[in-house]
Amino acid sequence: MAEHKRPTNQEEVDANFAQLHPLMNTSEAYYESSRCLYCYDAPCVQACPSDIDIPLFIRQINNQNLKGSAKTIYESNYFGNVCGKVCPTEVLCEGACVHNHQSVKPIEIGRLQSYATTKAIKKDSKLFTPAKSNGKKVAVIGAGPAGISCACELRLHGYEVDIFEAKDQPSGLSLYGCAPYKITNQEILEEMAYLQKQFDFNIKYDSPIRTAEQLKRLESQYDAIFLGIGLGDTSSIRLKGEDMENCVGATEFIEQVKLDPLSVKVGKKVIVIGGGNTAMDAASECARLGAEQVILAYRRDKEAMRAYDFEYDLAKNVGVQGWFNLQPLEFLGTDTIEGVRFIRTMIENGNAKGIPDSEFNESCDLLILATGQNKQVDFLQKISDMKWDKKGRIEIDPESRQTSNPKYFAGGDAANGGAEVVNASAEGKAAAKGIHTFLN
Repeated sequence: MAEHKRPTNQEEVDANFAQLHPLMNTSEAYYESSRCLYCYDAPCVQACPSDIDIPLFIRQINNQNLKGSAKTIYESNYFGNVCGKVCPTEVLCEGACVHNHQSVKPIEIGRLQSYATTKAIKKDSKLFTPAKSNGKKVAVIGAGPAGISCACELRLHGYEVDIFEAKDQPSGLSLYGCAPYKITNQEILEEMAYLQKQFDFNIKYDSPIRTAEQLKRLESQYDAIFLGIGLGDTSSIRLKGEDMENCVGATEFIEQVKLDPLSVKVGKKVIVIGGGNTAMDAASECARLGAEQVILAYRRDKEAMRAYDFEYDLAKNVGVQGWFNLQPLEFLGTDTIEGVRFIRTMIENGNAKGIPDSEFNESCDLLILATGQNKQVDFLQKISDMKWDKKGRIEIDPESRQTSNPKYFAGGDAANGGAEVVNASAEGKAAAKGIHTFLN
């Protein structure tokens, strides 16, 4: 039986997708901040991709200096509120907390970060003022964490910034790809509105940049261009039946859940193919939408999964079943998915190989492919002198984030191949500094 009933209204959706890390109240924040040892050369800071001075912002919370705490966070990470909720803190800052070595619960750094930044957003605290215009303009393609972070940093140096976004809302996968039980759409959009008011950059929505002509026009109108284009649709695994109804990509499925959860029909039985964090989110969301059985099928064993252990535990806790050493051979059905034909696997010389005569069929109402996302090579081919590696990642200078075409800089998933929101935010900020150096 399903762990969650199928939701029929928004109130039931909210209950099924209750926040994993709810906002602290004032007393909780005070007592939790009191537990921090304020370490010198703190390991939590070293584990943070955006180098937030964590002991300082926690001390500021404890001293009731909430505006100062938010400023400390945002000076390092412009997605401070989002990252406080969606970062894998269990393996980053909280995973590095010295309390772990004493069998004491680590400081809840993520929730404290959310507390301080939420206070700043709700009070509309003025933390930054853009510099006087320096007469130069930068185009940013993509309003995701990398693009918006790049824009914020550029505004502090006096650049005019126009962000070109294909969709009708900002923040990229923060909005479209982060599970609803980690952060709500309202929280994300409130931080985006706060940043736009703080830094006064311009976002052109429903404005995809797709053609060589559009790129040439940007090159003529702007002094530099930042590529925060992310990744594409779910990668095909080229199996028979992949184009049938009710066979969907995990990224596309999660986006639909985020934007209109009541429109998503999961049926009674779901199979999710994959072993990464996206697969865990998709499987967990199916269970929370009322599927009676959710099977997570992975071609290797549990230890080989790329997903974080805590993400797999989240899925298991809502009833998801992990089936390992299974390789899909074909998808069954005529026009609509009816099941998957699997073969059991064994690992030989590091590769998953099918075991002869071990095939079997498993029925399902919905099949979700969490098989990675396509790289944006087709788009990159339209930029002169642009280089990318064998995996389709944009080649950049690691310090300046400058590409092989000197007018272009890049960050986020298009350059790193797929990482966390905090990585994209840090890379966008670093690219802005590279652009500033290049143009001066």
